[in-house]
Amino acid sequence: MLKTQRTKVTIRCNECGEKFTLRGRRGPEGHVETGFKRCLCDNDRHFEVVPEDI
Repeated sequence: MLKTQRTKVTIRCNECGEKFTLRGRRGPEGHVETGFKRCLCDNDRHFEVVPEDI
């Protein structure tokens, strides 16, 4: 059974500077999924995503 790895993810909006800290899962291909869709300023594209294994 292949398990996904839990990851702490810091997302910073490049439009307004708002920061979000979420938990996510790193899949087998290395992609991190948090479920985050858009910032409070309605930005849904320009983010800085920093994953950190926990």
